[in-house]
Amino acid sequence: MPKANSAAKQARASERKRIRNQGVKQRIRTGLRRLNDLFKTDPAKIVEQGRMVVSLLDRAAKTGVLHVNAARRHKARIMARLKTVAK
Repeated sequence: MPKANSAAKQARASERKRIRNQGVKQRIRTGLRRLNDLFKTDPAKIVEQGRMVVSLLDRAAKTGVLHVNAARRHKARIMARLKTVAK
């Protein structure tokens, strides 16, 4: 338990941020999972889903939920897979 009032306030703020960040990360994981499923089943919708996931990654990196380089790495891998489908 924090002793100082400011420490208690920071603990509450950290918990709120943690919960919000969990939701963002879950949306990214779900999007990536759906994208992988589309590679196996429905290639027609892959580009749309890929754009959505890239957008989620960009927003997460911009707000600090994900590290910028982690988002770039995910995006690079998505784009490489999209190139193979586009051929």
